[in-house]
Amino acid sequence: MRIRVSHHATYRFDPPAKSLIQTLRLTPRNHETQFVVNWRLDADVDGRLRPGEDAFGNATHVLSAAGPIEQLTVSVDGVVQTQDAAGLVRGAVERFPPALYLRETPLTVADEDVQAFAEEAVQGCGTDRLDVLHQLMGAIHEGVERTPATAVATSAAEALAAGTGDSAALSHLFVSCARFLGAPARVVSGYLWSPETQVVAQGGHRWAEAHVPGLGWVGFDTLNKLCPTASYIRIAVGLDELGAAPIRSSHTASGASPAFRLRIDAQEQSQS
Repeated sequence: MRIRVSHHATYRFDPPAKSLIQTLRLTPRNHETQFVVNWRLDADVDGRLRPGEDAFGNATHVLSAAGPIEQLTVSVDGVVQTQDAAGLVRGAVERFPPALYLRETPLTVADEDVQAFAEEAVQGCGTDRLDVLHQLMGAIHEGVERTPATAVATSAAEALAAGTGDSAALSHLFVSCARFLGAPARVVSGYLWSPETQVVAQGGHRWAEAHVPGLGWVGFDTLNKLCPTASYIRIAVGLDELGAAPIRSSHTASGASPAFRLRIDAQEQSQS
C-alpha cells in the first residue's frame, strides 16, 4: 500500500513564548515492510531544526527557537510504501537487546490489579508466547472501552481502573501486562489509515510490540484487536508513550499552557 500523510500541529501561545524547544519524532524509518518514498518536515518559525537519533534508534529532530513566539505550526508531508507482514517487524533499527523492554516506567507499572488482570486474561492459554499475547490483546480489547485520543498520558493502572482509554492508554496496559508475564514489550507511535472509511486516526495512533522467541518483534493493536497491517505507518518506539510521543515540547512564558490544534490527513495512492 502507498500512503500519503499530511500532518499539521499548531500551537498558540498567550502570552507569547520567550523561547521554545521541541523534540520531534515524526519521521519514519525504512524496514522490510516499510519504505519511505519521500518525507518532509518543516516548522514555520525562525529557528533551528537539528536532525538526529534518540537512544532507541528513532529518527528525531530538535526544534529550537527564540521568541517572542505567538504561534507555531509543525508540518509533515510524505509518502510511505507499506506491506502486510501480519505484524512482524524485521529489519528495523534496534539499539538494545529485547530484555531492556522488560523495564517498568511510571506509566507501565503493573500494580496488583494489573497483575490479576493479566493472569486471568491468559488463563488456559498454555505457554506459547504468541498465543498468550494474542489472548491478552483480545482481553484488553473486550475489557477496556476505547475513547478518543487525549493530550494527557494515562497509565496502565489508570486505564484498567477506569475501564476506558485511548490507544496510548490501551498500549500501556498491554505493555504492562506483557512485561509482567515475562515478554519484552514497548509502545509504538505512528499513523493508521483506514481504507474502509478513508480517514486517518486524528492524534496519530499508538499500538504495542512484544518480542516473541523465534519471530522477533510483533505488533499488537489492542484498540482494534489486530496485528498491524499495511495500513499502519510505524514512526517511533519507546518504553512508554513519553518515549515514543511524536512531539514533546517545552517553552518559557509567564502564562498558561499553549492552545493546541492538530489535523492529520492521509490518502492511499495508486502504485503506478
